Amino acid sequence: MSFTKTLNKWLNKHYTFYFIAVVLLWIKTYIVYRQEFKLGIDNDLQKFLLFINPISSSLFFLGFALFFKGKLRLWAILIIDFILSFLLYANVVYYRFFNDFITVPVLSQSSNFGQLGDSTVANMSWGDIFYFFDTIILLILILSRVIKTQSRIQRRGILSVFVFAVMIFCANLGLAEGDRPQLLSRTFDRNYLVKYLGAYNFSIYDIITSARSSAQRAFADSNDLSDIENFTKSNYTPPNPKLFGKAKGMNVIYISLESLETFAVDQKIDGKKVMPFLSSLEKDPNTFYFDNFFHQVGQGKTSDAEFMMANSLYPLPQGAVFTQKANNTYQAQPQILVNHGYTTATLHGNYKTFWNRDEMYKPFGIQKFFDANYYDMKPENVINYGMKDKPMFKESMKYLENMKQPFDAKIITLSNHFPFELDKKDIDFPAANTSDKVVNQYFQTAHYLDEAIQQFFNDLKKDGLYDHTVVVMYGDHYGISTNHNAGMQKIMGQKITSYENAQLQRVPLFIHVPGVKGGVKHTYGGEVDVRPTVLHLLGIDTKDYISFGSDLLSPNHRQIVPFRNGDVMTPKYSSVGGKCYTNPDGKLVSKTYCKDYSNFAKQALDYSDKVVYGDLLRFHKVKGFTPPDRTKIDYTSDQTAGMNIPDSEKTMSSDGDDSNK
Repeated sequence: MSFTKTLNKWLNKHYTFYFIAVVLLWIKTYIVYRQEFKLGIDNDLQKFLLFINPISSSLFFLGFALFFKGKLRLWAILIIDFILSFLLYANVVYYRFFNDFITVPVLSQSSNFGQLGDSTVANMSWGDIFYFFDTIILLILILSRVIKTQSRIQRRGILSVFVFAVMIFCANLGLAEGDRPQLLSRTFDRNYLVKYLGAYNFSIYDIITSARSSAQRAFADSNDLSDIENFTKSNYTPPNPKLFGKAKGMNVIYISLESLETFAVDQKIDGKKVMPFLSSLEKDPNTFYFDNFFHQVGQGKTSDAEFMMANSLYPLPQGAVFTQKANNTYQAQPQILVNHGYTTATLHGNYKTFWNRDEMYKPFGIQKFFDANYYDMKPENVINYGMKDKPMFKESMKYLENMKQPFDAKIITLSNHFPFELDKKDIDFPAANTSDKVVNQYFQTAHYLDEAIQQFFNDLKKDGLYDHTVVVMYGDHYGISTNHNAGMQKIMGQKITSYENAQLQRVPLFIHVPGVKGGVKHTYGGEVDVRPTVLHLLGIDTKDYISFGSDLLSPNHRQIVPFRNGDVMTPKYSSVGGKCYTNPDGKLVSKTYCKDYSNFAKQALDYSDKVVYGDLLRFHKVKGFTPPDRTKIDYTSDQTAGMNIPDSEKTMSSDGDDSNK
């Protein structure tokens, strides 16, 4: 028999096309693991598991096509292979910026993706067609008719395929549990799950976890709060008596500094300071500056930072609170201040539906929402997916100066956002000189942000708001991911290890309080700590609220900073990727030094998750606090009603129409 006939006969056996698809998907997936994902492979067992974990999922998912017969089986294999390839590639693009994997809750945020088009395209390349090479090969085999119509496979044979796939998975899981005990119960780091079990198996696990989380609210009751109340009360830190109430009655303005990391504030490029104004505020006599302050966001990024700032609760382990839990009851700072006579507002150069803000802000007690409809969104004022910071701050002044005082307002900046691009006319600072365009441009957009903040401070002084307004400015999350470590290593002048990368998660926190002596604070803290800090300055004690944060200005401040991926920062030790290091030298030491901190962090995160998933604050009553009546908060009505703003200055329509998106 000739070779051609032998090959043809082999290709047309019942399982041949199926196993070709399995092997191609397996090999491709392994290549993607090694090329695209930084999973922290530490030993030979992990290397072996990474190599074999795509086998079980390839066998399992493609196995469903075996229920078909004839040409339908071939096309079913092709379609399933394409779906799995698309899911893998979507994770690749997502990971390139977020250093994370797509979860079911993230998919519910799909309405945001269209507005992040530039960021998505920047993470794609023509070479990515490789990630569909197996689908292309299978399509060629089908269209060339090399493989003929096939008869039905016996159910016993199909069952054997699924049993084999499950056996491989169980063996995989057993080996993984030996290397990483409690793998499925300690799921704070998705990198571990993908490293040990694979991207496809992780997707199944995520679906099950999301379904279980969705059911928690239905079965929750007031008894679930007992342990949580005991935990938060026992970890409450009383305010600094010298500072408590020093800002009583003042306005409060929060400014979210998009993607700004601490290292950028005092960084120099070509001998010039990137952010001279913010750098000068470190020495301002009325400003508290925290140089060991960390972002603690999860997949919700900016929205997670907003959530922590307002509620002193942690973000969720998967997805964003903003897109999942808008119907919950909260004890957010805006509503707390409404109960103390404040007007509350948010000002944002994008449309109100972005990150589901138009729904999430209502249970927070945010009364007014000035979104893109209230700004001049002509092309020269817009970059990436929102209004440029300088015109946005300039136009915001008319709303702030006409707002009933005292007010609590939040301004969300946008220009310093990946991929960090500006119009040429807005660039007046040199790019860095590295091999990475993203890193180089980051300092230009950061400088633009600095100029916008300086302009805003000057306008506050001109309008008479400066002397009785607390200004809180914070970096919402990291700006440059680990995918750009090569460029960052040149900037930092050192190799960026896992330990160093964890230290780079510092973001700036400035709290400017007129008439109050500030200073640089080396206290360790995170975004969850800001609500009790600011409320205590305003003279509002937080001891009766469910709060997982700790007053940064309290002598008893708890200097333990948990992260959603399981890392923990303290002044003496850093727990990173399950390893313990001393600070600041990064020396690896026994895990026992970090054990107590890690246990505390895990307990805090677990309790916070129970509060959010179970909507437990609906059972919690605080004297003097009344939750907002969200039916009376309407962002589609004219937000300038009752404000002394001439019609000529009402830049855009205020009817809530988002047709300009």
